Amino acid sequence: MHSATLVTETARPMSWTGRILSGLVVAFMVFDGVIHVLTPAPVVDAFAQLGVPLRLSIGIGIVELVCTALYAVPRSSVIGALLLTGYLGGAVATQVRAGADWFPTIFPVLVAALLWSGLALRDARVRSLLTIGERWPAR
Repeated sequence: MHSATLVTETARPMSWTGRILSGLVVAFMVFDGVIHVLTPAPVVDAFAQLGVPLRLSIGIGIVELVCTALYAVPRSSVIGALLLTGYLGGAVATQVRAGADWFPTIFPVLVAALLWSGLALRDARVRSLLTIGERWPAR
């Protein structure tokens, strides 16, 4: 009984940290998705600078919002994380193709790192995937 209490006491702060990180990612992705749908002047300028047709903005925003919703719901968070990772990888590729500076290029990678860190801290299934080396020792 004592060891079960220790696990719960250890898991609770980890879970809350994961929820906070995930909440920050969700807030940013919702903001980004909404501005893609609304297409204010900064989005118009960014699409022109990146060489992406503005007519794609609404579709990109909707895809981003759907993937973010999947990530925010605990039962579908892993598939949401996978889809958002692909989305963010596309953002990196777009920045590289456009010859952007280092920060706009690396920023989606940082968001993806926060996304997976938050998910791992709040979901034991994801944490168990990260401990593969402990289950299968090197020969």
